[in-house]
Amino acid sequence: MDYGLCLPNVRDSASPEGIEAAADVAERLGWSTVWTTDHVLIDRGDADEYGRVYEAILTLAWVGARHPRIRLGTSVIVVPQRNAVLLAKELATLDSLSGGRVIAGVGVGWSEQEFANLGIAERFHVRGAYLEETIRLWRHLWSGSTDPFRGHFHAIEDFTFGPLPAQGANLPIVVGGRAERVLRRAGELADGYHSSQTGPATYAERVPVIRSAAEAAGRPMPWLSARVRVQFGTTTDAGYALRGSPDEMATGVRAFAALGVTHLALWFEAADPAELVSRADQFAHEVAPLVEVTDT
Repeated sequence: MDYGLCLPNVRDSASPEGIEAAADVAERLGWSTVWTTDHVLIDRGDADEYGRVYEAILTLAWVGARHPRIRLGTSVIVVPQRNAVLLAKELATLDSLSGGRVIAGVGVGWSEQEFANLGIAERFHVRGAYLEETIRLWRHLWSGSTDPFRGHFHAIEDFTFGPLPAQGANLPIVVGGRAERVLRRAGELADGYHSSQTGPATYAERVPVIRSAAEAAGRPMPWLSARVRVQFGTTTDAGYALRGSPDEMATGVRAFAALGVTHLALWFEAADPAELVSRADQFAHEVAPLVEVTDT
């Protein structure tokens, strides 16, 4: 199993010190990727979760310059809240400057109020179609083509686009979400699928939908990843997490692997940077080796 770490760029405890500590431990442990969470202007009712968020792409640019061996992913950026061409430019720039380390995790968002706060309330109801067209537009721009692009939301006739991403049109795009249309979108258009707060049993129901959509589109099966919380010991928290003893956590990791999931983006709920580092070290030394022993 390949591991990544969700950076603490969100919630009241988010800080440069915490983000740096998380990126440093991920790189030291040899984990492949760091991931940022995205929100821009959420309503006050969700302030505890998303009221304080370091911007997703700028945070990755800061981290990428300080940690040259780690990949940079968004988990996930709410594409329909942004100008698709500007976002293509930002991702291409980051990929070029980082030497081809970007993974574009994308989603459609869920907060209608946030869309309204950004002055694009009407786009909330067509956000799926906007994302699908954006993925096609990105591939077109990142390929270096100067042919016109004509879609429902974008009509570009005379343009030049540069710099291109270091990965070109192959810059990985992973789709996040859980609705059936989201799963089909991953199979039809994306390089990967990225779940959030989903256990293996529910994930198993999604895999055939993604595979069927990919086959119908004549595309390879996307690679599979999952963003999961990690909680050592016994808790009463709702929602899925890798929790309990190291053996219990390793069982959860193996269940994901049995489904074909190849990457886990780990989220350690720790307010203090030192505590986050300690928990990441604990997972790497107590849980991951149990999975590796079983694999061999």
